Amino acid sequence: MTQVHDASRVLVFGYGAHGRAVAEALAAHGIAMHLVDDNPTPAGVEHAAGLGEALTAIPVEALPETLEAVTHVIPTPGLPESHPVFSAAADMGRPVIGEFDLAAQWDDRPLVAITGTNGKTTVTTLVTEMLQASDINAVMAGNMDLPLVTAIANPAAECFVVEASSFRLGYAQAFRPAVATWLNFEPDHLDAHGTLARYEDAKAKIWAHAGAGTVAIANSADAVVMSRVPAEATVQYFGPGGDAEVTNGQLIVAGEPLIAVDRLARRLPHDLDNALAAALTALAAGASRDGVADALAKFGGIDHRMELVGEGGGVAWYNDSKATTPHAVLAGMAGFASSVLIAGGRNKGVDLTPLAELGPRLRGVVAIGDDAAEVAAVFSSAAIEVATASTMADAIARAAQMAQAGDTVVLSPACTSYDWYANYQERGADFRALVQDYLGATQ
Repeated sequence: MTQVHDASRVLVFGYGAHGRAVAEALAAHGIAMHLVDDNPTPAGVEHAAGLGEALTAIPVEALPETLEAVTHVIPTPGLPESHPVFSAAADMGRPVIGEFDLAAQWDDRPLVAITGTNGKTTVTTLVTEMLQASDINAVMAGNMDLPLVTAIANPAAECFVVEASSFRLGYAQAFRPAVATWLNFEPDHLDAHGTLARYEDAKAKIWAHAGAGTVAIANSADAVVMSRVPAEATVQYFGPGGDAEVTNGQLIVAGEPLIAVDRLARRLPHDLDNALAAALTALAAGASRDGVADALAKFGGIDHRMELVGEGGGVAWYNDSKATTPHAVLAGMAGFASSVLIAGGRNKGVDLTPLAELGPRLRGVVAIGDDAAEVAAVFSSAAIEVATASTMADAIARAAQMAQAGDTVVLSPACTSYDWYANYQERGADFRALVQDYLGATQ
């Protein structure tokens, strides 16, 4: 990768939270920039002006002229690979890099990275808490509120635990974490990556520079992950027969019991997979076994991932708004015998038919959002009730009519939130509040 230095000029393309963080970091290092967004907002224009820069939109035909004046391009995560800026950059010979590359250039403290279609945020959070419980000042960053390029400005941090999305990994040219964990692989983000192969290649970049000093943590039950295991790294596996597995009600790590399953606050099947992966990752990063066990015993999960939001009439209501793929839905609901599923939103070009596996364990389905018809079609031949709702409040009312004592009602959408809501957090918060209002009115 060509280095970014004081003679460089960087095109920052896309000016949301990530673009602003990159611009602030470039400004702090005295590096010139050109700020562009397809649809500049007043808030973005004001932020750029505070850095002494202009935020502009440019037509496609003006891209070559703009790229002529820069040395590097840093796009916003999630910008579709079909966007003309990428082909224009390739034609002009301008390297496309990511914030991970800037961090690698400016900071050499240890990095622990986690990727996967599902479970990234949970495992990243768990690993951070395990390291902190082991008296290591670990800071969580990446695909969340704190970009890595901002986190490295913290002089007290001893290491960074990075949630590495395919969008950020796909741009990275020099990302080399000391511990690199790949949790799983399922179809996702095809609207941005275009093909499943390109999505897989982006994920695989977590191990692109793995060498003798790298510890790679891999899911032994995932064929795609296993096919990409790096040859030169020290590899550890979680899952049946691996370095971390569940046996006789115990989490066994490195051949020794770590913690009993019944001591865990979260112990659905996907929770156990996350616990195993996090334990191996944290131990490889220097955590103590006591610190790992203590963090696991205290961990109550993250918001919007199988979050119990209320109970009434013998029915438990769960917010799983973060589940935006069929695989995440199947994993989260594996521990429930009888449920009403609320699913839908805006699909990401992903095949939703795997949701049909849930059929025998569903009381009913409430389809929501732009692609409600696609969700409903998955279950059209199943002997269960299927309804379509026009609002989240309507979905809750319909689910309540279907549910019986002993059931769970789960918002687990398998789709993005970008039709009705700004993000999955807003969707989950609305569901939580509406459920609690409904339960309060019926008790």
